[in-house]
Amino acid sequence: MKTSLSIFICLFWCTLFSQGPINMLASRNVTNDKPISKSEAIGANGFNFELLDAGINSKYSEFGSGFFRNKLIMVSSKKLGALAKIDPNTNEAYKDLFCLDISSNGQLSLPLLFSRILNTNDSEDLLAFSPDQHTVYFTRSSSNNSLEYKLYKAHLEPDSHGNWINQELIHFNKDGISIETPFVSPDGNKLYFSSNMEGSIGGFDIFVSEINADGSLSDPINLGNTINTPLNEKYPSLSRDGKYLYFSSEGHENIGGYDLFVSKILSNSYKTPRNMGNTINSSYDEVAYFLANKKDGYVSSNRQNGKGSFDIYTATNEEITQTIKGIVLDSETNIKLPNTIVILKDEEGLEITRTRSKEDATYKFDVVPFESYQISTEKDGFKQGYFEFFADRNYNTTYIKNLTLTTTEPVIAKVEEELRIIIENIYFDFAKYSVKEESHISLNKIIKVLEENPDMKLAINAHTDNVGKESYNLNLSNKRAASAVTYLINNGISKDRLTSKGFGESKPLIDCKTNCSEEDLQTNRRVEFVIID
Repeated sequence: MKTSLSIFICLFWCTLFSQGPINMLASRNVTNDKPISKSEAIGANGFNFELLDAGINSKYSEFGSGFFRNKLIMVSSKKLGALAKIDPNTNEAYKDLFCLDISSNGQLSLPLLFSRILNTNDSEDLLAFSPDQHTVYFTRSSSNNSLEYKLYKAHLEPDSHGNWINQELIHFNKDGISIETPFVSPDGNKLYFSSNMEGSIGGFDIFVSEINADGSLSDPINLGNTINTPLNEKYPSLSRDGKYLYFSSEGHENIGGYDLFVSKILSNSYKTPRNMGNTINSSYDEVAYFLANKKDGYVSSNRQNGKGSFDIYTATNEEITQTIKGIVLDSETNIKLPNTIVILKDEEGLEITRTRSKEDATYKFDVVPFESYQISTEKDGFKQGYFEFFADRNYNTTYIKNLTLTTTEPVIAKVEEELRIIIENIYFDFAKYSVKEESHISLNKIIKVLEENPDMKLAINAHTDNVGKESYNLNLSNKRAASAVTYLINNGISKDRLTSKGFGESKPLIDCKTNCSEEDLQTNRRVEFVIID
């Protein structure tokens, strides 16, 4: 039987996963027609946790609750003294706040009471600190109801060792409602919490308030029915980059009790939550989650074989490794396109990273399970490409996605008193004069123009950069111009319509002399197609 007691965890693990569709829980094994359990249906879901006893658990309940000055703050119902006050709703002592030192290898010290000011005769629960740790938002039960919590704020007295002053009750507390499990966003601009206040979809919902410049809080806003369900949602936290919301829920597609979920935060909404998988969730309660590093953290659970009602476990996540790779190709000829800029973006179009396709036209990106992506391409002579991709697998894998690009049309324009066919540059291997395969596509554009204009004649003029001897560059440019003419002739254009000439380095577009950048050199290496009257 699950308890409605407010609970929390401290989890230092960071991951960058977003939502994918959850498997149907009612599916059956085709081979033997046996029902598949909820845990099997959800599976690891892109996560691979290992849980170990944190070594600080007792026969009472323990939950992690954030950090202060590199110490773990823990909420516990450990009895202190023979006259410890017993909570009739839980049959354990009223909860207090404790702190524990964390060693370099992650070991936790014996707990000590955290604050003589914040700990009272009532039940203390979760707290959250501002990024500068000068402000604390904490929760404390009502004197007449240990299951009804109020949200307070206090400030750290300057130059003190934990003297919290100016305690105040937050203005949106009301009789008959409970406000629990606060969490401050990494940028310090938002306070998330759980409450059964007016506006809840059902039970406890997750709300957010803006933290204004003067320290005041705005009226709470419900996160909506993408996150909240008719059942209880509690224990919100955010990834360190503020891009992902973590929380515990009795709703959504879960294994049982409270499960941990993750949702990507979009600019104006939240992505459908994804169960964090059966390597951390069980048919018991796993609650909340906040991050300290990429792999390691703590989780609290009342699963079987623990020492008390709720125990703290260390949680190590071995990340699922996924990549997407492929080849960039011309859509008409399937010719490979090296040196294409390939850009990976998130589902809202924000750039994550970019690369250039290699000489074999391949590209490769790391991706995250159940994340939606946009891929765009940029290459001279081709229309910008747009592709969508969803990482729909929950295990180590490589996705294959080839990107096919469409060429732009050639343009006839006047340049330097000459009428030219304007196309992208023609590429040759370094110090060679044979046309690279990717430039066959460009020369095919010239062929198309000549076929559409049977009386047109062309002069093909080749130019080099100024690297190397002048005589060598002149000879190389003559051979490159002739190579382009040969390709046109071999593809049906009469040689009587074509002339070629190399100019070497004598007519640079950028006269940079001995101070040329690589971009300047590339600009000066070119082939021009001049229409002859």
